[in-house]
Amino acid sequence: MKHEKELIDLLLAHPHLMRDLKLVQSLNLPDGCIAAGYVRNFVWDHFHRKGRMTPLNDVDIVYYDISDLREETDQRFEQQLTAQHHGYNWSVKNQARMHRRNNELPYQSVEDAMKRWPETATAIGVALDRDDKLRVIAPLGLEDLFSLRLRRSPFFDDDDYYRVRVKSKNWLELWPKLRLAEE
Repeated sequence: MKHEKELIDLLLAHPHLMRDLKLVQSLNLPDGCIAAGYVRNFVWDHFHRKGRMTPLNDVDIVYYDISDLREETDQRFEQQLTAQHHGYNWSVKNQARMHRRNNELPYQSVEDAMKRWPETATAIGVALDRDDKLRVIAPLGLEDLFSLRLRRSPFFDDDDYYRVRVKSKNWLELWPKLRLAEE
């Protein structure tokens, strides 16, 4: 995948990445990864040469477990992560049930769910494999992330929601080199 090595090299310079990935790995979540703003914001901060990381609203952890769709399970994982590192607002979501919230057919995997997220640059996750090597999950690729291009996912149909989201998050002000792609 184009830009994968570049992303891995960049993320390995992230001061807290390995600690955070080890915490997530310790939960033994099926296909678990750190995703969304954690990765996206770090890359955008890098390309904007920010001296300090942009604060995160939350740290999204996603996984896929069809055998346990209870929200309480996600909350238990959030509590475990908070007990180990309380500096983040952890948000754990089993993607095997998220289709219900989005009124869609069941997702088949973490990747299948992620490609339905609003923006291509957000649909990216990282995890440690069994050998503690960084693994990238990017079902829509990395091109938009590295091109500083905001684009609605082709699998996300609600253009109004997408545009309101981009505006409400102030991304174009926080990272002025970003370009909004016109469909």
